[in-house]
Amino acid sequence: MSNERPWLDHYPAGIPAEIDLNAYASVAAVLEESFQRFRDRPAFANFGKQLSYGQTDTLSRQFAGYLTGVLKLGKGDRIAIMMPNVLQYPIALSGALRAGLVVVNTNPMYTARELKHQLLDSGAKAIVVLDNFAATLQQVVADTQVQHIITTGIGDLLGFPKGALVNFVLKHVKKMVPAYNLPQAVRFRDALAQGAAHPLPKVELGHDDIAFLQYTGGTTGVAKGAMLSHGNMVANMLQAGAWIGQNAKYGEEIIITALPLYHIFSLTANGLVFMRLGGLNWLVTNPRDMPGFVKELKASRFTALTGVNTLFNGLLNTPGFAEVDFSRLHLTLGGGMAVQRAVAERWKKVTGCPLVEAYGLTETSPAACINPLDLKDYNGSIGLPIPSTDVAIWSEDNRPLPVGEVGELMVKGPQVMQGYWNRPDETAKVLGADGWLHTGDIARMDEAGYFYIVDRKKDMILVSGFNVYPNEVEDAVMQHPGVAEVAAVGVPDEHSGEVVKLFVVRKDPNLTEEALKQFCRDNLTGYKRPKFIEFRDALPKSNVGKILRRELRGEKKAAASAH
Repeated sequence: MSNERPWLDHYPAGIPAEIDLNAYASVAAVLEESFQRFRDRPAFANFGKQLSYGQTDTLSRQFAGYLTGVLKLGKGDRIAIMMPNVLQYPIALSGALRAGLVVVNTNPMYTARELKHQLLDSGAKAIVVLDNFAATLQQVVADTQVQHIITTGIGDLLGFPKGALVNFVLKHVKKMVPAYNLPQAVRFRDALAQGAAHPLPKVELGHDDIAFLQYTGGTTGVAKGAMLSHGNMVANMLQAGAWIGQNAKYGEEIIITALPLYHIFSLTANGLVFMRLGGLNWLVTNPRDMPGFVKELKASRFTALTGVNTLFNGLLNTPGFAEVDFSRLHLTLGGGMAVQRAVAERWKKVTGCPLVEAYGLTETSPAACINPLDLKDYNGSIGLPIPSTDVAIWSEDNRPLPVGEVGELMVKGPQVMQGYWNRPDETAKVLGADGWLHTGDIARMDEAGYFYIVDRKKDMILVSGFNVYPNEVEDAVMQHPGVAEVAAVGVPDEHSGEVVKLFVVRKDPNLTEEALKQFCRDNLTGYKRPKFIEFRDALPKSNVGKILRRELRGEKKAAASAH
């Protein structure tokens, strides 16, 4: 057995140690292949409307024609896409990539300040924005390099009369479209009509060309654009594709895409991997509406689903979820944050399908480790490094550590980003000349090559010199039947430096602080037990539903300095 890569001995049957990076020159080449190969298969579904691969091909050609023929944008120009999961997203995405543009995925929930930073930093010349968020753009667009604005309504591609009805209800009944004034804007459908007169441009794309500027690193203050090349994205599609390909059938998969496609996990794992497989991406525009989400699941006959722990937990706690037909479901992939044992075990019990945890970062396009899909039971691990990927545990002074030792998780492989856009100093902090990426996660590896995240470096709580990992505390507290959600953070303490504070959303309204503290006394060693417990109606979450410990920590700091 190889000591270098012990995980290879534990790969499921049929998964190669390496992928052939040269199978495709670019993401655009992958899309072209699928448009031809699966022409008549459904590619995207949303609000009851489906687009085939052939239709997606035609519409994205028209969009590419508009970008190059009408707007005169060229290879390497940046275009921002600011939309939730609607049919316009894959069309704009595919069109932009086929035109050789760099896609700047933009979170529609951004504040004006965040949006301005991203547009300025990326130097985007064009933006496609959903009407619901155009008022935010209006506030900042004059201060950016954006010259071209394309607007669209949620119902614009749903056909008549449904589309018109959806747009009317959102604007006038639900009041979800704030008034905006962008006189220079062109409607998405008009852009497609104009683009139809222009041929698909001939653009030479290779592995080194940038496909995405994917913004990340809110934890360290200002967001940075990870440069993800066509080579990075092709590599990760092939790596993840090889991992799930053993039990995925070409042209027959239906994947529920509830996480936003502007987020790297959903973009690669759902959008790109399943387009290459000829699958149907069932787009859920607002997964926060859990009863509506369960209705979608009942209508879809889905075979695969990706999500984050909070999404799975939310579904399990939604009436009607247990009655969904899970007979075709063979892949549930969890990422973005730690999957909790209590959630994974309940998921397996209710759906019959294991909840398989994966690990990745924006900087790794994103997948680095995935658990075997035939996993019998939750194992608390992020899995094995995927094909063509090296993972190691390093000490503070950058030396590789032996099996079982705890240190920083390091990743090397063809999916590792080119660096941060215009930030050589920030790039140098995380990416060595040798190609090893510092993840900032604390982890260990066992003899079989399985990796276990102990915690985020930044989230670690230091109690009297002991390291306390919030994940471990949260995992323990989630075992209490009266707890719906929990976050553990460190708060300053004059005796021990820091102590643990819990923020808890109750499942049982009668749960008391004392009862929960007793539970923690029974399940956690002294220094790991919470000194403070605060009950909340909700916890702050990111756009993909990751609980934001840093916001809870920030509140504590603000409160402390106010006294």
